Amino acid sequence: MAMTNPLQYVQQVRSEVAKVVWPTRREVALTTVMVFIMAALTAVFFAVIDIIIRFGLTSVLGFFGS
Repeated sequence: MAMTNPLQYVQQVRSEVAKVVWPTRREVALTTVMVFIMAALTAVFFAVIDIIIRFGLTSVLGFFGS
């Protein structure tokens, strides 16, 4: 791999960064809200599953324990 001088490297990096299409403020806000909503839905889903499993185990253990 050939070594490039630091100035040439910086120029290449700047030209590559200029090609990047950065998201708008609205896109960032929208995707952030979507991530929070999905995280909340996932938390609720796993909480419900946990309650169902706990209820099932308590029922089974109570049936065999008495």
